[in-house]
Amino acid sequence: MKTALLLFSLLLLTACSQLRDLPHLAAGQWQLLHERQAVPNLLADPAQPAALKARLREAALARDFASRRLALPDNGSYRSYVELGRPYVVWNLFASPEFSLQPLTHCFPLAGCVAYRGYFAPGRARGAAALLRQQGWDTAVVGIEAYSTLGWFDDPLLSSMLRRSDAELAGLIFHELAHQQFYLPGDTAFNESFARFVELEGLRQWREQRGLPAADGRLERQREQFTALLLASRGRLETLYAQTLSAPAMRQAKQAEFARLRHDYRQLRDQQWQGDRRFDAWINAPLNNARLLPVGLYEQWLPAFARLFAQSDGDWPRFYAAVARLAKQPAAERQAQLLVLIEP
Repeated sequence: MKTALLLFSLLLLTACSQLRDLPHLAAGQWQLLHERQAVPNLLADPAQPAALKARLREAALARDFASRRLALPDNGSYRSYVELGRPYVVWNLFASPEFSLQPLTHCFPLAGCVAYRGYFAPGRARGAAALLRQQGWDTAVVGIEAYSTLGWFDDPLLSSMLRRSDAELAGLIFHELAHQQFYLPGDTAFNESFARFVELEGLRQWREQRGLPAADGRLERQREQFTALLLASRGRLETLYAQTLSAPAMRQAKQAEFARLRHDYRQLRDQQWQGDRRFDAWINAPLNNARLLPVGLYEQWLPAFARLFAQSDGDWPRFYAAVARLAKQPAAERQAQLLVLIEP
């Protein structure tokens, strides 16, 4: 019965054109559900490594804080653990036309339309990317440490999540539980900005409650500056693609823009960041339109949600209710209200 329920749920989440991937998706999700081990059992097991137990204790404290102080769902999610034996749980495939920043979208009955397609095996993601490239699409395959089933299942802690620091792990738990708290089908920027705000504000309160120093603002500023750099490049590419040029000329101008992006990054890194190379690997990898698709989704409406939280007097249930009311508005009205919230 559990297997049948899992397959039925995945069927609801899978578009008709993707039914051929159903066995792969079912097997991947089933592996996570089948291999979960309760965190209290692992902590009581003398055979488990001390380092793993220390991380699980920290995660358990963050998980309790999420429901007790942040009013996030109090369920079985992140109270169990799975050792994956691989660096990521899924690999997301992004694709866009050669001369456009419009993503190839995939639509699902429950989750709405999203700008990526997930695979539990990197080979499948890369194979699908290769087929799209043969058809002229730009593609990017991105490893993902965690994802939310939006409350359909009790999501476990994953070994891929433990690659983060204790603070980052707590923030990731807050982020993924925020998707269970509220999810608006078809509006990725809204969902990710909301979850990112819950992550950041939740982490600020987590540090405060534990008497930990505030997060290093320098690192967050660097992230914001890097994102702004990429968004500026994306804006110039959108202007370029609106022009009437031959394919060779468009291709040359596109590569010139990516060369400019790398040049601007090196200047920012060397002049303002004192040579900090944390984003070198990203910028030095092959660049194309698909690499830019996820940029800004997590930050686009952050100031709006911060304002909404302040208007709710920092009360989490009131804030979640306000988010739900905002999400009920038609798309155009919702965006207009978000823009008003961003205004100084």
